[in-house]
Amino acid sequence: MSEYCASVKWNRGEDEAFVDNKYSRGHVWEFDGGVRVPASSSPHVVPLPYSVETHVDPEEAFVASLSSCHMLFFLSIAAKKRYVVESYTDDALGIMEKDDSGNIAMTKVTLRPKVAFSGAQIPSRDELEKMHHQAHELCFIANSVKTQVVTEIID
Repeated sequence: MSEYCASVKWNRGEDEAFVDNKYSRGHVWEFDGGVRVPASSSPHVVPLPYSVETHVDPEEAFVASLSSCHMLFFLSIAAKKRYVVESYTDDALGIMEKDDSGNIAMTKVTLRPKVAFSGAQIPSRDELEKMHHQAHELCFIANSVKTQVVTEIID
């Protein structure tokens, strides 16, 4: 068993009444090692100026978490198969909408990895699809959510 911690910190601004629902949603996520990430609600959920558009919102972080986990397993699989990966880019996209129960949820995340290889061995399209499928099966985050996660390989 492993444990993971994050500290989320928010303070009310001096001039904010709070009870009128007009307060900043800006806050900070702190992680081990000292990393601090400015965070906020999404402007799609809470209008400006109460959201901070330049900060990471939970929905973006959710999509990034799925993408990152998938990538890390993919890279490990590629290395074990002796494929040399030069770069990996994923412009992942999350869709938030009403689910079958009528709740607003992140219903689908599409991973769109573009992988560049070098060296004597370059995987075929079929092998690439198998590697992405295996990475998806191994991803801890994908195994933890009910969101549909699909992969569209970008050539």
